[in-house]
Amino acid sequence: MLSPLRSRLRSWLFTRHASTDNPQLSHRQIFIVPTAAGWWFGITLATLLLASINYQLNLGYALTFLLSGAALVSMHVTHRTLHGLTLCLRPMEPSFAKHPATLSVALECFSDNNRYRYGVGLRPSHADDQAMVWTNVPTNTVAHVSLGFIPALRGQYPVPDLRIETRFPFGLFKAWALWRPSMQVLVYPEPEKLPPPLPQGQFGTQGSVWASASCDPDTHGVRAYRRGDPLKSIVWKKAAQAMASGTELVCRESRPLTTLSLWLDWHDCAGMHTEDRLSRLCAWVVFAHQQGASFGMRLPQQQLALGNGEAHRTAALRILALWA
Repeated sequence: MLSPLRSRLRSWLFTRHASTDNPQLSHRQIFIVPTAAGWWFGITLATLLLASINYQLNLGYALTFLLSGAALVSMHVTHRTLHGLTLCLRPMEPSFAKHPATLSVALECFSDNNRYRYGVGLRPSHADDQAMVWTNVPTNTVAHVSLGFIPALRGQYPVPDLRIETRFPFGLFKAWALWRPSMQVLVYPEPEKLPPPLPQGQFGTQGSVWASASCDPDTHGVRAYRRGDPLKSIVWKKAAQAMASGTELVCRESRPLTTLSLWLDWHDCAGMHTEDRLSRLCAWVVFAHQQGASFGMRLPQQQLALGNGEAHRTAALRILALWA
């Protein structure tokens, strides 16, 4: 019974909140209700008022109305803490499915009345109060908050709805608002936890690399300087000695750079479900990149040419994330 009612209430609330990545909270988006402490405070005031009426206590009347006035003022302050606050969602980095992703939110307060916003909390709307992140927002400045959530599926995953609230100053009232970001985050498949070894590849040469400068040039990869050798190959530590003794300069000997080239093929994961295949290919892409291998990828009706580097890794993971 409660679930359909809650869904209808949630739908009604979202009609008051346009989907945007940079909202400014107004009175239409902010709701305010008493907290548990606020209800007990109200019961205490009612009891104090009845006792003052029954026993004709003038000081009881004064205390009751004084506390009631303070509660009304705190309700106004609680509401004004969120009113006019501007929220801004920063661009997100791609993440892996079922792994923590981070939301970066900027809270801005640019106004002429120099109001410092205390005790502003932010959390995903589906999370409990334990996930609330609290901050203060100084006047005419920006406060940054980082929130975590776990995307369940690969692809273009919508950023979860966020809830912003405050109980400042006394905790008697809770003002809150819902925020529906329009941004989506690219989510890669979940890498297989214990994937099999990489498919068989071929070793080849790719250019040349100079012997490490940390090696002793007297004993490792050293030869006499030849006209046309690049300046970076000269062992400059020995240059002064060579000039003083009249001997020739020495250079580091170059050696070929051996690389592993391999293909990550969809058919290498035969007998597995689609998502399991994508998870294995994702794990292979990550591991091949860590090994510095040059790899390509073959999927049904799609192919990624051989390559390496961070941009190539990103391109491969993007194909896996959006493959349908």
